[in-house]
Amino acid sequence: MKQVIAFLNFDGNCREAMEFYRKCFEADLFLLPYSEAPGDLHWVTEETKDRVLHSTLTRGSTTILMAADTLPGAPFQQGNGFSVMLRCESLQEIDTLFTALGENGKITVPLQDTFWAPRFGMLTDRFGINWMFNLEQPQQG
Repeated sequence: MKQVIAFLNFDGNCREAMEFYRKCFEADLFLLPYSEAPGDLHWVTEETKDRVLHSTLTRGSTTILMAADTLPGAPFQQGNGFSVMLRCESLQEIDTLFTALGENGKITVPLQDTFWAPRFGMLTDRFGINWMFNLEQPQQG
């Protein structure tokens, strides 16, 4: 497996959430609204045309997240059933991301030392997405 990418679903606020994540990760954002999708999408209405059909957040050659708004009328439960795990490479990176993503969110496990990692923490961001932060142990040589 080359990469695991979290795919997030939103109910009309995908653009706002992905813009927020773009800022946090200092990344590039591709957004495709329903209204700009190729083909005849009969379910695109005036009310749904600005919903996001697909978005991708990248930094360099790395895909960080993908996301979309749900189809109109589809069942949706915010933040249910998953967490996004960030495997960080430095104390500075884990501290910066934890602070940025925690803005107006709820910290569920403050950043702390654990038996498996020098730093670990969890939070739910302002969009109801659960995040886990893990700083890897240095490799023993």
